[in-house]
Amino acid sequence: MSERRTRYPGPIAQAGTIPHSLIEQGFAEDEALAGVLDRYPAELFDINLYDYDEEGQVSLRTGARGRLNGAELLEAIKQGRLWVNLRGVETGWPELWAAAMAEFRKVETAYPGLKAVKNAGQLILSSPKARVPYHFDAAGVVLFHLRGRKRIYVYPGDEAHLPERAMEQVVSRQTTEELPYTLAFESDAQVMDLEPGQALTWPLYAPHRVENLDRFCVSLSMDFQTWPSRFRNGALYTNAVMRSRGGAPRQTDSMGQAELALRWAASLGLKRAGALKSKIAHYERQFEPEVGATDGAGALNN
Repeated sequence: MSERRTRYPGPIAQAGTIPHSLIEQGFAEDEALAGVLDRYPAELFDINLYDYDEEGQVSLRTGARGRLNGAELLEAIKQGRLWVNLRGVETGWPELWAAAMAEFRKVETAYPGLKAVKNAGQLILSSPKARVPYHFDAAGVVLFHLRGRKRIYVYPGDEAHLPERAMEQVVSRQTTEELPYTLAFESDAQVMDLEPGQALTWPLYAPHRVENLDRFCVSLSMDFQTWPSRFRNGALYTNAVMRSRGGAPRQTDSMGQAELALRWAASLGLKRAGALKSKIAHYERQFEPEVGATDGAGALNN
């Protein structure tokens, strides 16, 4: 497969893997993970349970950090169906972050023209049968896989699979990252089985979904922004504001860099003015992790 899988410019044309050395440094061992879970700030935990119907449509339940110690929380994740994101790895686990940034420089070298101006990360601990629904990230992504086996489905970045109106809603925080999905998309997927020691990249914004292959998994997901991605995200935000006021803005893929930059500049002022209030700032927590509970999700203790 050599064709470009996205309508958006950038040095990454399709999903691919390169090796990394984070496993040898001990970051995926139980003792290290339990220690991190013990000390990680509770406000930086995202704990999710995804349920699917026969058509692949998803519903989300969110959890609170709860009262388990690190070793117990790790055990609940291993036994359940949880997807746990530890946001802010750059401050929450600086040793891992420093090592990951060294590996990211290798990614930049592998893709000439890739130059990140901002990086952020989340450590993902997920249950053996956990699945993440069809979605996109408003950034470039490198997924450093550390433990277990994952199957990633990466879809074309065209209007049919990645509608810009839906992108606008995500970038402006009116909805979460999920996109409209149909089972017919499956014939268009590039399917990658990810093994420990591999880092997966895909084109900017490429829709994707993830399935764990019956093993507890650990990955570091590193987001990165380039100036072109910043400009486009700003333009998407500005378009979302215009559309919310009854406008009909042109799609960003019909804009040149100068127009994208102008709309990015406009987005800065619109955000300062609070032009669109976030609709996803607060989710009602519905469970907390519990060892031995169904799906690893126990009753919420207030």
